[in-house]
Parts: sequence; C-alpha cells; structure tokens
Amino acid sequence: MISIIITSFEDKELAERAVRAVLNQNVKEKYEVIFVNPKKDVEEYLRKYKINFFRDPGRGKSYALNLVFKKVKGDILILTDGDVFIGKNSINHIIDAFKDEKVGCVAGRVVSLNSKNNMLGYWGHLLFNAGANKIRKKLSNENKFLECTGYLFAFRNMIKEIPLDVAEDSIIPYYFYKKGFKIKYVENAKVYVKNPTNLKDFIKQRKRTANSHVKLKKYAKDFPSVKSFKNEVLFGSLSALGYAKNLKEFIWTIILFKVRLYIWISLFMNNIFKNKEYSDNWERVESAR
Repeated sequence: MISIIITSFEDKELAERAVRAVLNQNVKEKYEVIFVNPKKDVEEYLRKYKINFFRDPGRGKSYALNLVFKKVKGDILILTDGDVFIGKNSINHIIDAFKDEKVGCVAGRVVSLNSKNNMLGYWGHLLFNAGANKIRKKLSNENKFLECTGYLFAFRNMIKEIPLDVAEDSIIPYYFYKKGFKIKYVENAKVYVKNPTNLKDFIKQRKRTANSHVKLKKYAKDFPSVKSFKNEVLFGSLSALGYAKNLKEFIWTIILFKVRLYIWISLFMNNIFKNKEYSDNWERVESAR
C-alpha cells in the first residue's frame, strides 16, 4: 500500500489543485491520501474529496510529519506539498523505482512554472535544471548520496521520527543511505512549482532552504554536504554559466551569483553573530503562490 502525504498551510485553491493532481493519477497500487493542514476551514473545503485529514497542531512541518508517520498504513510514503502539484503518472514512476529492493528513497524532478523571460523566472529554471536536477541525476546514476526535494520525494516506511530543526528531505535520505539503501532520482516523476516573483521573497526562501542544512552535522557528523557554499562555487558556477543562451541570460546569471553570495554571508552572520538558527515553523512566501 502507498501513503501519499500532502502537507499544506492555508491556501484552499492551491491545496485543492494539489489534491486533484494526486487523485487524477491512475495509481496502479492501493493507496491512501493524507492531507495535513492546521486550518479547519481548509479541511471542510476539501471534504468533497475522499481523502484522510490530519489536523496539524501548527508547530511546524517536521513536527506534523512525526505525528503522521505513526498513523500511516503504507509500505511506501510519498510526500508532497499543498502549494505545488505533481505531474501525470508521477506516482507510478515513483512506485516503479521501489521495485528495486535496494532503493530506500526516491527524489522527484522539480519543474518551474515561471516564465524564463524575466530575471527571477530565469533564476528558477537555472537553479532547478542546471543545478538541483542535474546534480541529482548525476549522483543517482553513480549510486552516490543525494538530497531529495521536499516538493516530491518518497521512502520506505521505516522512519518514525525526524529532527525538528533540519530539512526533512536531507536527513531522511541520509538515514537510508547509512543503512545501505540507494537513493534514486526519478526524472519522470515531475512536480510543478511556482518560484518567488520578487527579490525579497526569493532571498527569504533561499535563505531558509540553506539555513535548514546548518544543523545536519549535529545529527549526522559524516553528512555528505551537497548543498553548501563551497560546492556551489566549485561545481555550480560553470554549469550555471553554461545554461545561459544569450547575453541577457549571462548577465542575469552574474547577478544571481552576487545574490547567492549575499545569502550565504547573511546566513553566516545570523548564525554566528546573531545566534539566529533554523526554526521549523510554517512560513509563507507570498509571491510563490
């Protein structure tokens, strides 16, 4: 059996889109859908769909997931978010990957919904295509450790609790990798995401993502850091520059380098001098909805 867990915050229409994208799949295995949300009105709005509801106590995504992990029935857990939607047949592609008993965790492919014709939209495509997806595909083909994406990933039902102050899509793959399982990237399991459309929200989102990796060494001293400033400079720069197809995109890429540098410096200053650490609370990025 498959348990599909959709974690959501508030938005009714986006949550409904996420639910419909799951229910419209022609899933070839028996499955259940668990919708996690802190708002009663959102739950009532979605009652027309035959899914299970879990009232999130509002203490963060990881806290809610720890509670849900104890209740799900599936042998495979598929996690996605309420402000994104999965592509056609994505669930079956994920299920197929688990036919290999050595596979413990599966990452889907993130696809940007934004236009490439403006700078921030272009950044989203670059970071997904020349960055995250390209890296995950390479690491998966080499049977090396890779971090998943919280937008869409899956794993065998062997995890009952995760830390509250790190990224769940990083620590869970690590647990399986340490047990000798393979982490698989499935390119055809697509999830569609809207990226921020203003610089303030872009920085806020990316800073939060980077910050969620700061404490991984606390729980895993040998954690193979894929998302780091060093790796971004050494392995991401040439790939990013090569993604540009014209002078305008090349200039946008150079500006992105400067913004990413600011994000890493700001993160370092907050954690070292201001003692601000990652907190797993629901946080909206308005322009990404």
